[in-house]
Amino acid sequence: MSHSEKHELIKIRADSAQLDGMLDIPIDAKGIVLFAHGSGSGRYSPRNQYVASVLQSSGIGTLLFDLLTSEEAEDRKKVFDIELLSQRLLYAMEWTRKNVKNLKIGYFGASTGAATALKASVATKAEISALVSRGGRPDMVVSILEKVKTPTLFIVGGNDLEVLRLNKLAYDRLRCEKELKIIVGATHLFEEPGKLQEVAELAAEWFAKHFK
Repeated sequence: MSHSEKHELIKIRADSAQLDGMLDIPIDAKGIVLFAHGSGSGRYSPRNQYVASVLQSSGIGTLLFDLLTSEEAEDRKKVFDIELLSQRLLYAMEWTRKNVKNLKIGYFGASTGAATALKASVATKAEISALVSRGGRPDMVVSILEKVKTPTLFIVGGNDLEVLRLNKLAYDRLRCEKELKIIVGATHLFEEPGKLQEVAELAAEWFAKHFK
């Protein structure tokens, strides 16, 4: 698998739900990153697709998938149900372990997806090699932060003041290998010129370091 380029649309069974995803594995991939999207977002998120493209260019595989079906996404309670979403991420992780052999696994979580990724990382015995949070809401899973063992990078916009405050508080609770990177001049969605590129490059460096 790691010696052949792969791009395919996949389906992941999660109990009674079937989740759609996009799998991309570059030649000689170093590892694979599963994306946990923020509330109301999915595999077509342009920001996560951009980050994924940068990871792929760095020799890292990606799996972008919908944590909810289209019907479930209409239910605002499910959109913010971190317990449910983290279980869906675990289904995707198990699918990846079965279908993508011999690649280390990482999580990339955006906004509320960061809470999903953090919770999923402590809810499995399988090794998650690295985790990146973009503009994340780790405060939504504050009770499990001290249990996180996965090397974790928080990336926050310098002008995203409330989320930055929440990330600093969460960062202090982490007991794993960790870093906090502040993107100067960026707001929550990193829409300013060049800011999302900074996010993607930091993420690629973090994953590459921990996939060795």
